[in-house]
Amino acid sequence: MSSSIPGAGILPVEVGNIDRFGFWLLVGDREYFLPYEDFPWFREAKIAEILNVELAHENHLYWPALDVDLCIESLEAPEKFPLIFKGTANGQEAATSPGSKPAE
Repeated sequence: MSSSIPGAGILPVEVGNIDRFGFWLLVGDREYFLPYEDFPWFREAKIAEILNVELAHENHLYWPALDVDLCIESLEAPEKFPLIFKGTANGQEAATSPGSKPAE
């Protein structure tokens, strides 16, 4: 018989208020604001796509509908993860960051 509770130790992740500047994300007992200026992958996303977030690992978030993943450190210090712009096949630029992965 195991004394551990299934799911114990897993941090919950929840999206709070979403507005025209960004959105709030609660990970465990820490709250983060993700401004679209620093996290442009979410600027044109549908609300349902932003709400569909998973905690893939203890320090790794994933939005499957957007194919975006972020490490918690990039939320705590986005200045450490400057955006790099690269051209895409359709001629538009896509933002990438060492702490994230844009949709392909």
